Amino acid sequence: MKIKLIILLFGISLFGYSQKKISKKQVKIKPRTEFVADLLSKMTLEEKIGQLNLPTSGDITTGAASSSNVAKNIEDGKVGGLFNIKSVQKIKEVQKIAVEKSRLKIPLLFGMDVIHGYETTFPIPLGLSATWDMKLIERSAQIAAQEASADGINWTFSPMVDISRDPRWGRVSEGSGEDPFLGSEIAKAMVNGYQQNDLSKNNTILSCVKHFALYGAPEAGRDYNTVDMSRIRMYNDYFPPYKAAIDAGVGSVMASFNEIDGIPATGNKWLMTDVLRKQWGFKGFVVTDFTGIPEMIEHGMGDLQTVSALALNAGIEMDMVGEGFLTTLKKSLEEGKVTIEQIDNAARLILNAKYDLGLFQDPYKYCDEKRAKTEIFTKSHRDEARNIAAQSLVLLKNNNQLLPLKKSGTIALIGPLADAKENMAGTWSVATNMEKSISLLAGIQEVAGKDTKVLYGKGSNLDYDAAFEEKATMFGKTLHRDNRTSEELLAEALKIANQSDVIVAALGESAEMSGESSSRTNLEIPQAQKDLLQALLKTGKPVVLVLFTGRPLVLVQENETVPAILNTWFAGSEAGSAIADVLFGNENPSGKLTATFPRSVGQVPIYYNQKNTGRPLGNKEGKFEKFRSNYIDERNEPLYPFGFGLSYTTFAYSNLKISSDKMNFNENVKVTVDVTNTGNFEGKEVVQLYIRDLVGSVTRPLKELKGFQKIALNKGEKQTVTFEISVEELKFYNSELQFIAEPGRFDVFVGTNSSTDNKVSFELIK
Repeated sequence: MKIKLIILLFGISLFGYSQKKISKKQVKIKPRTEFVADLLSKMTLEEKIGQLNLPTSGDITTGAASSSNVAKNIEDGKVGGLFNIKSVQKIKEVQKIAVEKSRLKIPLLFGMDVIHGYETTFPIPLGLSATWDMKLIERSAQIAAQEASADGINWTFSPMVDISRDPRWGRVSEGSGEDPFLGSEIAKAMVNGYQQNDLSKNNTILSCVKHFALYGAPEAGRDYNTVDMSRIRMYNDYFPPYKAAIDAGVGSVMASFNEIDGIPATGNKWLMTDVLRKQWGFKGFVVTDFTGIPEMIEHGMGDLQTVSALALNAGIEMDMVGEGFLTTLKKSLEEGKVTIEQIDNAARLILNAKYDLGLFQDPYKYCDEKRAKTEIFTKSHRDEARNIAAQSLVLLKNNNQLLPLKKSGTIALIGPLADAKENMAGTWSVATNMEKSISLLAGIQEVAGKDTKVLYGKGSNLDYDAAFEEKATMFGKTLHRDNRTSEELLAEALKIANQSDVIVAALGESAEMSGESSSRTNLEIPQAQKDLLQALLKTGKPVVLVLFTGRPLVLVQENETVPAILNTWFAGSEAGSAIADVLFGNENPSGKLTATFPRSVGQVPIYYNQKNTGRPLGNKEGKFEKFRSNYIDERNEPLYPFGFGLSYTTFAYSNLKISSDKMNFNENVKVTVDVTNTGNFEGKEVVQLYIRDLVGSVTRPLKELKGFQKIALNKGEKQTVTFEISVEELKFYNSELQFIAEPGRFDVFVGTNSSTDNKVSFELIK
């Protein structure tokens, strides 16, 4: 009887867990509101502020956690979480300090940039978006959460949902492209994948949507630079994916580096409180980006105490690395610059997240060494990564059905990215074991079969400039620069090429030519590789360009001269095998672009859903017209439009119909179209629906994506695809920032990409 009483009393105690081995079924704690309130009442001011502190410790060596420079702060209750520690053993050591040596035994959060997979790495986010498959995208995040949680991680700084229409900006690789509708669908899929609507499970992790807000629109495409736009553009074009993540229940938000209306996002109360909390009803916590608070000093917002108070007053709860909260909030409280209510609320939100993750019931919930050995980089996960990677590849050109390749004869594989496994995962792949990634050479050798001879030559370095190549191959992603002369490398390549039946040229960007702080002013393939490609074409052999890139590139010359171009992005740890699957026809490419490819960097920013001018250019044939909105030295239209992507088969659209030419606010209309596979392969097609609001109280885009379906068709098969349009698809933010639909005429376009002119019309009436 006494034993039962002790267990019962302990189960309703303040901390709700024991450091002894007690099963989860025996541990019972109070409901969250009551539990956290009780805990807050026991905390000192310093301990409350400590919960707002998120330092990085570096990847502590196993056995050295107690002697690390953050250990004392953890013992003193001055740390709320850590990031950049990897492995169950290391995380368990650090968590042990928090829950056994600190006064209140509050567990830590452990975060990591799990951006597009953990050890099993999927395509970069821009590549994932090109699948247009929400189930696959959600599944990639679910696998990432399973692997990260098995290795001790309980919080990811993902998804990044920043809309970007400027490929000069390197971080376009980390987002889902230019469109708010598609970006919103992907944001929901990623959040659902990480969190699975149940953070109490041990294979889900807390998601963090970033970067709030507008980070993808910096002036000149230069990272961290000023962003300045109207609020009507914010609400219609840039805010929707963030809001979609909030509506999906994302647990945390990361502030962006840029300023908004002259105030850095990290200190912007209108953004963090009025929009995020009051308008959208966000209930989680907001964390800064790396040193976001002290960086406001350089913005000219004041000293560290001033900007720290500014951030707290704006609605920031957690300070990543800056330690402005830790070192100045007590003084600001004494001087009346912040309130205890604000500090309490910030601490409460972070404790709520820890409660939701089940850390108060079991602080070692994510420290199961058995899971770490059996659930990370598994064969099944790698198989799924290979499949998803194949779905992300975009066929840009395929003259005379050069692709798929035959599994016979001799193939010359040439280029600096042909045997570059370290680069296959792309940027922000911090948990990837690059040694286990599959290079294109290895993938082709595996898939081509014994009847195919594969010859390899590097052909050129990434760039003629060794210093540039060093900048473009950071974080262990070396291309093993060849010290032979350019002439020697080319001569070897041409010798190999002349022995082949077909040339596969593996060219483009290295992994770190895109990503954070990797802005570019030249969007072409580096000149050394362009020269190599032209030399290969002069051999007269058929050439397939396998293009590696983290952004839209300018490919006018390549499009004019190369018979086949397969854009592979950076397809993850299984990249080489997935690319080979597509090259040899084991998989039919079905990816579609989610970012417009310009003809010239001078067209940037470029995107499909632009607005008309009072002097629009009437044709799309590149003819110059004076006193029209055009260039004197370039066409208006892009090289490859949003939504573009070819297949080894062909698809015909016919019989486009709408159920009614009139619709009231309480009705829906149905749009149907027949899609037929008219080619010789089974394949998948992304059927895309766009709407144009012909007359509005404010100017409206020429087209807006409002629906899409990815369908699979056998050779000769026809399918009727149905879309349903409700008033919700017709709403937009007007000049008063009211989200409304207005009566009037609408055009509806359905086709294979955003340039389709296949349309029907209807009228919205009251």
